[in-house]
Formats: sequence, structure tokens, C-alpha cells
Amino acid sequence: MKTISGKLEQDIAELKKMLPAEDILTFSFVSGEKLPFTVIFADPVTDKELLGEQVIRPLLHYAGKPSAKEVGKHITAPELRNEKTFDKLSAEILAGNPVLLWEGADEGLIVGTKKVFVRAIAEPPTDVTIKGPREGFIEDIKINSSLVRRRLKNPNLRIEMMQVGKQSETYVAVCFLEGITPQETVDAVKEKLQAIQIDVVADSSYLVHFLKDRKYSLMKQVGSTEKPDIFCAKIAEGRVGILVDGSPIALTVPYLLVEDFQACEDYYVPAARATFTRLLRIFALLVAIYLPAFYIAAQLFKLQLFPIKLLQTISGSIREIPLSPSLEMLLVLLVLEVLNEASIRMPKYVGMALSVVGALVLGETAVSAGFVSTPAIIIIAFSGIGLYAVPNLIEQTSVVRLAMLLAAGSVGTYGILLLTAFLLFKLVTAESFGAPLLSPFSPVIPHDMRDSLVKYNMGSLKTRPKTLKSKNKRRMKDA
Repeated sequence: MKTISGKLEQDIAELKKMLPAEDILTFSFVSGEKLPFTVIFADPVTDKELLGEQVIRPLLHYAGKPSAKEVGKHITAPELRNEKTFDKLSAEILAGNPVLLWEGADEGLIVGTKKVFVRAIAEPPTDVTIKGPREGFIEDIKINSSLVRRRLKNPNLRIEMMQVGKQSETYVAVCFLEGITPQETVDAVKEKLQAIQIDVVADSSYLVHFLKDRKYSLMKQVGSTEKPDIFCAKIAEGRVGILVDGSPIALTVPYLLVEDFQACEDYYVPAARATFTRLLRIFALLVAIYLPAFYIAAQLFKLQLFPIKLLQTISGSIREIPLSPSLEMLLVLLVLEVLNEASIRMPKYVGMALSVVGALVLGETAVSAGFVSTPAIIIIAFSGIGLYAVPNLIEQTSVVRLAMLLAAGSVGTYGILLLTAFLLFKLVTAESFGAPLLSPFSPVIPHDMRDSLVKYNMGSLKTRPKTLKSKNKRRMKDA
């Protein structure tokens, strides 16, 4: 690697050779003792006002030795680093941090005057709560790190920066509590991040594939959240958190399936209410997945599953329907998915109108025309609502629901049972960084069940989850 030579013109030429873009600018000036200085910076991402106030103005009257140590004493910028190699200096310029060079320099000075474009901290759209904090992560990694540091005022909190992406060189922060998080988990996360060979990391979702143990599995293996309070609570239990510059979504590992049936609000309401809502979520999800499939299986293979009065009602509704039960249900499900996708992608107000058109006009017209039956519309609508009771699992459960429909239409209830057994096998054998995905139910860990589908009061949660193998088991002083 080439390093600073101390000859100003030669060093500038080397940096301009590495950074030939037109928006890489230089500004030269001379101190009171006629010592020539040059600042090299990326115009769009550098705060030029700060650069002038904290670097250029103080050095106009500089009269000391041409060493990095002496020059640095006169610069008022709080973030200042020394570097000799041109590769690292050019990387810092592209990141928005200007580089100061001068005649006779032994090192270049990197000044932290990057211009930051950020939106205001607000409640995240994916984690809306009635009670509890309403702050959400944004797209700046430094602000996100400060939100974490503000909640975990602990000297053992480690936020270790890495760069991932061959072209983007995106900053990634690995967050954990030393003395609580198992070191082998931290090392495994770092190893996987360092092994990533990808051009651009535009969002934290890009890293999920590389953090998974089973690369092509449908099962979710990495947790995610937009709320700092949830993120910090998971770190305090012994997990590793990952923040990505440019993404408001933070990742956590190890991941347990039961996490997605828990909500941050569960910890701000009475334990009985939290337990009820958790059980309600899993009931809604099971109904959403299995109700359309069992309806099809009963129609095609087991009519006796319907009560006689309900059977009479259904028979009257489907008598004139030209489609088979399986094709009818698939058609309604496909229309629901198309409407859902279109309403998300369309502008906000057009999306609302589209939802009304889809729900009222298309649904009512299709039933009146005899293309689909009323029970099919009701079942798919109820199934769609049930999926959103657990929003973090929508991508996986929508695919499972479709697979259940196909199995029910092909083999009936036997197909549903076989597919359920296959999914359970996959879930039981899946792990996330050494933690079983179905813990604390498989394997059975009675201690961890106090905060699973059933929520005990805070006084009962005196120790950390055994599944996570935390170094420090005690969570409360009297534990």
C-alpha cells in the first residue's frame, strides 16, 4: 500500500488519481508561517461550513511544526484521526470525511465533518404501540447507535464497527453486552459478516441470507425490529444485535419462533392481558393457515365434517358455481394477494380507494355473478385478517397457507396432516446460532416458558433465558 510521502503536490496527485470524479474537490490555503495546506473532500457529502470553521480558520494562523500531532492540536473538530495509507484516506473522503494534507506531513488528518441527511426519529410504521416508547430507528447508524447507548448505559456495551460490501463499503455495527452475551455467538456473527462477498448492502435484509444456517429454508432464522426498546431488551437477554447504515431495521440473533408472537406492549400491560393476546395471535395464525384448507378438504372428501345446518347453507351457496372448490379458493386467494400487493405499492390515497373497490365492488359483483361463493369470500377474508395478527411472519405463513390449500385439494385431510408433520419436523430440527428455533417447547425448557406463549409477571423473570446460554444468568439482584 502506498503511504503519505510528505510532498504535498505528489500526495494530492496520488489521491486525485485514485479519486478522479469531478465532485472530489480540493481547497488549498497557506498558514501565517507560509506552510501550504490542502483539504480534499467529496462535495455532496461534506459539511463545508463545519470544515471552514473547525479546520481552515484555526490553521490560517498556525505557526508550529509540520507534524500531524502539532497540527491536530489546532483543529477544533471533535472527530479527528491520523492515517498514512492512501487506500484508507480515499475511503474516508468517499464517506464524507475530508482529508487534510500539508507540506512535510508525516500523516494525513481525517476530519469528521460529514454532512448527515436524516429524517426525524418517529414511531415506526411496522411496530405501532398504544403504551410504551414510540421511538424508532432511522437510516443513520450513528443515531441508531446513540438510541441504543441511551437505553443501555453500561460500560460493557460493545458496538463494534465493520464494513460490508465490496462497492458500497456499508458500515455495520455488531452490538452486544460483554459478560452476558456468549463470546462464541459474537465470534460466529463476526465471522459470517466478514465472509460476505457482495457488491452493495442497501439494507439489513441483504445480510439475512448470509446469517442463516439453512440458506434456502423458508423458516425465519434472524429476528428483526425497528424499535430501540425491543432491540435493547433482546441484547440484555444475551443476543447479538446488528445495525446497518442506511437501514431502519435492526437484526438480532439467535432468533426463536416465539419472539414473533410477543409484542413490546406485552411488557407494559398486566401479565394476564399479555397472555391472552399472545394466545389470540397464535389462534388467529392457525385459523388463517388451516381454515381455507380444511374447508376445501371437507367439500371434496369429508362432507360429514360440516354440521348439517351449515352444510345446507354451503350447498345452497355453491350450487351454481362453475369452478371446483379448489380452483375457486385459489382464485379468491390470488385476487386477495394481488389487491394486497397493489394497495401497498400504490400511492397512499389511491391505495385506500383500491381497497374499497377490491373489497366491495369486486367481491359483491363476483358473488352476484356466480363466479365465487359467499363462504369462499368470507373464509379468505378471515384468513387474510388472521395473518396480520402476526405481521413479522406474513412472508412465511402466506406461502404455508397456499401449500396447505394445494395439499387439501389434492389429498384432503391426509395431505394437510402430512404437510403439517413435515413443517413440524423442519421447525424442530432448525437452529439459529445454536439455539433451537422452537425453544422452549422443543426441547422443553420449563424455566423459559414463563415468557413464551404464557406471560408471567416481571417478578418471576429473575434469570435470563436458558436457551440463549448467557454468561450471566441473573437478571434481578435477588435471583
